[in-house]
Amino acid sequence: MIGRLIAGVDEVGRGPLAGPVIAAAVVFPEEFSIEGVKDSKQLSAFRRVALSREIRRRSCAWAIGAATVSEVEECNVHHASIKA
Repeated sequence: MIGRLIAGVDEVGRGPLAGPVIAAAVVFPEEFSIEGVKDSKQLSAFRRVALSREIRRRSCAWAIGAATVSEVEECNVHHASIKA
């Protein structure tokens, strides 16, 4: 039985002047952890790929969404990031 769950959400693309907004979310049991992971920006590309596979395999749920440049221009970056 799964107890409490923790969801994490992050987005990219809100700062640039052009381009889509991409958002990702993942849900884990509260007790889940991966040793040595604190900041993805400090990981090598190889380690990020390996971790992404492990995260998708071990998570309760995950999703990736995007808002296109047209959607950003149409409804503003804030609403586009919510849509993503």
